[in-house]
Amino acid sequence: MTSSVSSATSTSSASTTSSSTTSTSASSASSTYNTFLKLLTTQLKNQDPLNPTDTTAFTQEMIGLASLEQQVTTNSDLSSIQSSLSSLSATNGVGYIGKTIVASGSTEPLSSSGTTKWQYDLNEASASTTLTVTNSSGETVYSTSGATTSGNHTLSWDGTDNSGNAVSSGDYTLTVKALDSSGNTITTSTSIVGTVTGVDTSSGSTVLSVGDVSVSLSKVTGFSS
Repeated sequence: MTSSVSSATSTSSASTTSSSTTSTSASSASSTYNTFLKLLTTQLKNQDPLNPTDTTAFTQEMIGLASLEQQVTTNSDLSSIQSSLSSLSATNGVGYIGKTIVASGSTEPLSSSGTTKWQYDLNEASASTTLTVTNSSGETVYSTSGATTSGNHTLSWDGTDNSGNAVSSGDYTLTVKALDSSGNTITTSTSIVGTVTGVDTSSGSTVLSVGDVSVSLSKVTGFSS
């Protein structure tokens, strides 16, 4: 049974991307605090005993120092929260390994079983629909007529060309061209259907691997065991 993916997933990925920014802000605030403290200490050490720092000015400086200290603490806490969200994002991605996902896209690998599946959606009913499968070089290896009713449809390709010959393994792309009775182009969309084999979070966002095709977690629209 296919399950829809919560929008919280993409939120988790987005928060992971900003973790390095938060860490930089915390470091900058800490550096500013240390500089301010050093200047204030130097001022107190070198003030003229006969003409000490104005009480009001000194109070304002202490308030500024306290505000900086609070900012350092806040940024440190935010950095810790971002790290936790990053770990959560990676954990969410690992949960997809071995599962079959549906994700926005048109390119996916030809599986070891020699079959590949796509889903395609027609915004409205068409007079004609042509499905074209091309290899990584852009060469057409298979074409057929598709459904003409509006809505979601599936193409299961057995990995053979139009002559019935098995094609080599690799990545293949589905293109859908749908026309109405007047020859006008109808809006279509495609999704890949494949099994997740790995997860990568090194870029700051969660990316799933379907064979050697990378799929952003935010593009996943459904999955099944």
